[in-house]
Amino acid sequence: MRSINTFAYPYYRKRGSHMNRLLEDKKAALVFIAPAFLLFTLILFVPIIQVIYYSLCNYTGLTKPDFVGLKNYIDLFTSDETMKIALKNSIFFMLFSGITQQIIGLFLAVLLTNIKAGRNLFKNIYYLPCVLSSAALGLLWAFLFNPKIGINNLLSTFGIQGPNWLFNTKGFIPLPMWVIGFVALWQYAGQNMMLYMAQISGISKDIYEASYIDGASKGQSFRFITLPLIKPMLVTTLSLNCIGSLKFFDLIYNMTQGGPNHRTDVLATHLYTQGFKYYKYGYASAISMVLLILCLLATFLISKCIKVETYES
Repeated sequence: MRSINTFAYPYYRKRGSHMNRLLEDKKAALVFIAPAFLLFTLILFVPIIQVIYYSLCNYTGLTKPDFVGLKNYIDLFTSDETMKIALKNSIFFMLFSGITQQIIGLFLAVLLTNIKAGRNLFKNIYYLPCVLSSAALGLLWAFLFNPKIGINNLLSTFGIQGPNWLFNTKGFIPLPMWVIGFVALWQYAGQNMMLYMAQISGISKDIYEASYIDGASKGQSFRFITLPLIKPMLVTTLSLNCIGSLKFFDLIYNMTQGGPNHRTDVLATHLYTQGFKYYKYGYASAISMVLLILCLLATFLISKCIKVETYES
């Protein structure tokens, strides 16, 4: 009579060959992953470590970094008035863009999803500003909001005196920041619209038809069907909005260059000024670390505050 090991030998041999194939597959996967991991390490991870180190140094790029500890961070929040303005403007811009772009983008997505005639035409029109250069659009809108030409020149023909759109410094949030916020809304609402349209088009029409049979109105179907099912995309678009708003630079710089008197400075423009105008690379690195922490914090809060449920079909 054969032993148990003798009966089990074919099973173990088969299992062993299967494990060998898995190990070979892992080796093949590592070969394909290695280039991306190497690029990620060299382009992203290593620079982040360098920036953390430089933020703790007095560094001008011409001499060796001089380690000063937390001095740059202390100066940022105690003696840098521009930093306070930039931080306030960045948070305002993030909140304004996050709220308005979500609302308008979702509204356009629902509107265009429910129409057939001219859908592609209007979709392309709304999405077109997203693919245009922000630097070029900044120069264009700066021209349009010039107090002597552009919009004010048009208003003067009706006897209306237009405000100093980009030069008014009054108020806790000055008028230029509101203007820049609306320009960013015009440019990027189409991006959210496209993402929401992709998510909504993936919802089965049978669900809506069943709700209508049960007596639900279109408003109720939107509230109880569409909104819950697009929550994953809401988290994605809101995270992209917040991170993009905190890092926003080119449109603001080309419209106001942070002026007048630093009233429209945000963290990105303040970082640029300190790093590339005054060559305070250590100080600019500290600003970039504050920006990175804000981006991570915004993403964390969004993921915690918006709960995404899993629905089974």
